[in-house]
Amino acid sequence: MSEENKISGEETLALPPPAAVPQGRPGGTAGWVAGIAVVALAAAGFAGWQWFEMRGQVDTLRQELASRLAAGDTLAQEARGVARQGQESLASLQAKVGAIESRLSESEGQAASLEALYQEFSRSRDERTLAEVEQAVIMAGQQLQLAGNVEAALVALQGAESRLALIDHARLQPLRRALAADIEALRALPGLDVAGMSIKLELLQGKVDELPLAFAGEAQTPPPDPEMPAAGPVNFLVDLGRELWREVQGLIRIERLDHAEPALLGPAQGAYLRENLKIRLLSARLGLLSRDGRSFSEDLRQAATWVERYFDVREASVQQALQDLKVLGAVKIPEGRPTIQQSLVALQALQTRPTLAAPPARGQR
Repeated sequence: MSEENKISGEETLALPPPAAVPQGRPGGTAGWVAGIAVVALAAAGFAGWQWFEMRGQVDTLRQELASRLAAGDTLAQEARGVARQGQESLASLQAKVGAIESRLSESEGQAASLEALYQEFSRSRDERTLAEVEQAVIMAGQQLQLAGNVEAALVALQGAESRLALIDHARLQPLRRALAADIEALRALPGLDVAGMSIKLELLQGKVDELPLAFAGEAQTPPPDPEMPAAGPVNFLVDLGRELWREVQGLIRIERLDHAEPALLGPAQGAYLRENLKIRLLSARLGLLSRDGRSFSEDLRQAATWVERYFDVREASVQQALQDLKVLGAVKIPEGRPTIQQSLVALQALQTRPTLAAPPARGQR
């Protein structure tokens, strides 16, 4: 540090002395002042010009800003008007959408109600058809069991099968097959007019009281003599003798019988005979309805024997009764009664299952 100070001191001592400042003249200072004043004035003028120019631009900017603000206010008002209209349109659209939604929900409710009604109607229609089929099958069974009427049973089964054809349901196919099998079985049976034969037996039973007995024929009563006018006691005695002779003739009757053994019956026995004949005919009807061929033939044979023996075969009514009994007795009654067991079993199996399902709604899969 000391060495450096020494060196700096030596250098300082070695520098030459400063030159003497010349004393300026008074006129040079004034020039400098005037120049500075001119420059200041120019700067002030430039600053004033700049200020004026700046003020004009500010006014222009203010006016433009004011116009733009006015335009912005106009645009804002228009935008508010458009927004208000948009809100009103939106509210109107929302109201319309709400009305449409309410109508749509109402339409959906009505459609659901109609669909429910349609399904209920379809279900009730199917159930009603099944009830009709059941009644037809039961009626066919009754016709076969009680009356042996194959034709009526066949008509009832055919009607039931035609009703089932209206319902296209796989669950009903076993019943339709059973009905078809029973219909074919009834068609294969030999023709036997059970109803007609039963009517003939009933008519014969009603005519039994009108058939004349062989021993009941009365001799023809001679026509009465013409009355003569009373002329005296002689005529009175003649008339009395005539009346007595007529009474004697009524006590004695001569009849011709074609049988080897005359069937002489009293009035009470004749009544019993007619009642027994009616019972035979009724038993024959029961044998016919029950398909008991042996009992039917035996009852008709016994009835024909009684008619030939105890009734007057010379009368047309007795001959017609004998002819009807022989025709009916010649009919062969097949043993066993036809049944529709397959249809009854299929119907019972169908009733034990749940009810038919409603058909699928339209538009659903």
